[in-house]
Amino acid sequence: MDEFELKTGLTVSRDDLLVEGKDDAFRAMVHDLLAFAARLEQIRSRFGAFVGLSGVQYTILITIRQLQGRTGVGVKAIAEHLAFSPSFVTNETTKLVKLGLVGKRSNPDDQRRVDLTIADKGVELLSQLAPVQQEINDLLFEPVNSENYLTFRRLARDLRHSSEKASLLSDYLIEADREGR
Repeated sequence: MDEFELKTGLTVSRDDLLVEGKDDAFRAMVHDLLAFAARLEQIRSRFGAFVGLSGVQYTILITIRQLQGRTGVGVKAIAEHLAFSPSFVTNETTKLVKLGLVGKRSNPDDQRRVDLTIADKGVELLSQLAPVQQEINDLLFEPVNSENYLTFRRLARDLRHSSEKASLLSDYLIEADREGR
């Protein structure tokens, strides 16, 4: 261990994440993931801009298309799928409804809830984007092949779940630290 590591400590303690007792490779991986996440955000915004929407609106629109099934999808399901707050999804879907991209109707089982579906205008918009989206996604995920695709998908899913738990733990530890001061 060098002098800096002795002063600051390791950023992880699990042997699986250390190489020769050091966390350098782990930190490099985290920074690569941060850069990848930033690029995903940029690309999402550009997809949205291509069809005249914000990146978030584009993401919500495509999520409605993905989850709607035959009867539509509720705000809560969209929010959970995207890790957004339901109130945020409600605000953004209201804008998409006003633009004529999303249809909204009362849920037949619970009149307090609404079911959202992608409108014909939304389908048309996403169809215009599809060729550009295909080309960009093919390049973005160029390192992913048939041999590692399933592993990559599982890791992405598992990292999402562990990141949700880590976020809750960070909130708890920060609050406990504040109370301890």
